[in-house]
Amino acid sequence: MSDCIFCKIATHEIPTEALWEDDDVIAFRDLQPKYPVHLLVISKAHIPSAAALEEAHDTVIGKVFRVGAELAKQQGLGEKGFRLLTNSGPDSGQEVHHLHVHVLGGERLHPL
Repeated sequence: MSDCIFCKIATHEIPTEALWEDDDVIAFRDLQPKYPVHLLVISKAHIPSAAALEEAHDTVIGKVFRVGAELAKQQGLGEKGFRLLTNSGPDSGQEVHHLHVHVLGGERLHPL
């Protein structure tokens, strides 16, 4: 998608310091973190939101969550805990319409 900021990051049109990258997924720090650890993990393929997921996305979405968990452990969150979160649609607070998983931690998170 030509105007999607996350697509531009995935194709390196907008540079970022990747914490993880392979052919399917890229992860980086959130530029406006809400927690001491606030990372984003995205599929390089444009998927607008969780509501747009199809069976064909199963493998890449599994990888997004696995990478998120691995990065949380690398950040020292494995013992204390972390949250993997995705928003879908305007009422959820989704601001970028490219499916992404927030990796959150570094302090006690409020229960949902």
